[in-house]
Amino acid sequence: MSIQTKPALGMSIKLNTDYETALERVTEALKAEGFGVLTEIDVKATLKKKLDVDFRPYKILGACNPPLAHRALEAAPEVGMLLPCNVTVSQEEDHCLVSIIQPLVMMSVLDNPEVETVAREAHERLERVAQALQEG
Repeated sequence: MSIQTKPALGMSIKLNTDYETALERVTEALKAEGFGVLTEIDVKATLKKKLDVDFRPYKILGACNPPLAHRALEAAPEVGMLLPCNVTVSQEEDHCLVSIIQPLVMMSVLDNPEVETVAREAHERLERVAQALQEG
């Protein structure tokens, strides 16, 4: 029997700041790498509205770099089912947690070298986002 490990779904960064500041920092770091936030899902508000459940502050940001998305869609139109790159920001007990999807893992379901090239570039940019958040 062999033991197999799965690649990490994403990268996580702990920020010692308040939730609103964390959201601002994430948005600015994404912007610096050419990503805009296309969608913003307020999980806390949605769970309260739909289930009357209290949940910690938690948002899912749908980040998109238009030139990368265009290249990926040109190479494989079905890649649209895997876009945008999701980034979560959540309030934990004593910090905020930012989690960023790993594009290479997400796009690995497609066997397409052109899509892999785009995913690699997206990954490099998102790694720089994570680094900026850690340093900042």
